[in-house]
Amino acid sequence: MTLISRPVLETRALTKDYGGFTAVGPVDLRIAEGTVHALVGPNGAGKTTLFHLLTGHAKPSAGRILLGGNDITGRPPERIARLGVARSFQVTSLFEHASAVEHLELALMSGSPLGRAFWRSDRALARHRERARELLDQVGLGRWADEPAGRLPYGRGRALELALALALEPRLLLLDEPTAGMGVEDVERTVELIGRVREGRTVVLVEHNMQVVASLADRVSVLQRGRILAEGPYDEVRSDERVVEAYLGAGHE
Repeated sequence: MTLISRPVLETRALTKDYGGFTAVGPVDLRIAEGTVHALVGPNGAGKTTLFHLLTGHAKPSAGRILLGGNDITGRPPERIARLGVARSFQVTSLFEHASAVEHLELALMSGSPLGRAFWRSDRALARHRERARELLDQVGLGRWADEPAGRLPYGRGRALELALALALEPRLLLLDEPTAGMGVEDVERTVELIGRVREGRTVVLVEHNMQVVASLADRVSVLQRGRILAEGPYDEVRSDERVVEAYLGAGHE
């Protein structure tokens, strides 16, 4: 008898309505622990709205969200984050004049017992400097630790955002368009980076670059008009006639 492990994240008939428009749903999604699960589809398919629901930045109109079997439906973002869910956003938002290491110190402090009292003491921040530099090394930013975030190249800024998410020690990492706007070299670097940081955690990513999806994803869910059109391993999904017709076309290999 084969035992099926409980998914780390699950949605049941999850739905989000805006007036008379249904942006998402109903969606039944199961994210297996320790996997990379990609959500793909064109603009307007509901991917980012689904991310908002999963992380508490939007409240569902109907349905349930389960994290490790526990109902987290409608909980605010800060409570969901404390349960081990971290998210990067499609648009990077950093403090332009703060250094990379200072960003990490602040993020690490926010998760400590002192919380938002970080501003009271530079010495309190300094307690997290070693770990901050370790995280920067992990995402390939060690040599840019003291560089102001505003001076980092675009791809390095996205790496810093990923380090900030990792500072929360997440069990579940949600990445919204991690390679958007990147050149080939930065895309390759980001794929390699995600491949490394996935160890010991589950990753859900929204991504338009199908080569990135093919390189990283264990499972792919294709969204169309807020619903799941097809789901399965990349090679299976890419050959699904509905997917080929709706999204990929003959030019994608």
